[in-house]
Amino acid sequence: MLKGNLAMGALTGVLHHMDWLSLLLFIMSGAACLISLTVHEMSHGLAAYRLGDPTAKLNGRLTLNPLSHVDWIGLLLLLTVGVGWAKPVPVDPRNFRHPRQGMAITALAGPLSNFLLALLALGIGSLLIAFAPANRPVAYILLFLCQLAVLNVGLGVFNLIPVPPLDGSRVLELFLPEGAYRWLMRYERYLIVGVFLLVFFGAFDAPLYAALEGVTRLLCQVTQFPFALVAYYFF
Repeated sequence: MLKGNLAMGALTGVLHHMDWLSLLLFIMSGAACLISLTVHEMSHGLAAYRLGDPTAKLNGRLTLNPLSHVDWIGLLLLLTVGVGWAKPVPVDPRNFRHPRQGMAITALAGPLSNFLLALLALGIGSLLIAFAPANRPVAYILLFLCQLAVLNVGLGVFNLIPVPPLDGSRVLELFLPEGAYRWLMRYERYLIVGVFLLVFFGAFDAPLYAALEGVTRLLCQVTQFPFALVAYYFF
């Protein structure tokens, strides 16, 4: 059986002996981003469809094909500066019985899917640590699963910021009076630029980092995955 310390030892050996590790990590990051963004956007569309809005389905967005969801500029920025985006899933709230509630549920489906994907990645990793042999392929897989989990927790946490058009704003709108709601919608594009600039210049680093670490630690406890293995490379 492969224990947590042996898994860390295998990963440490890989990191110290492979001079092409940076390229490998970049490829892993690209794959993790495509998976995470695809699941996130498809979950928005699926939630809207289940609530009565077929817009995403009619536009071919209820699919796990990354090409249907990826925005190449957003993907590049996510890989290089850590802030990016995918193609927004089209939603028509007029098709919901209760438009505000429908939009809130549709929005929350994205971050929730990221947290569940992170939980799945850590769960698979925990099984590998318990039952897989200690070798390089397993070490690579564990490293990718850690990367996938951290990325998804980060996406989930970031998208819950209650500023338009991030997903958390759709929940906030449930508690706003009509005038404030219309004001947010009117200035949505300017607000999100401000959020991206604040993130880029590090204004949110401390709270986002604390939330990222706290949620990741909690998911590790649930799945019995060693948090030390994740923290060694990502915290």
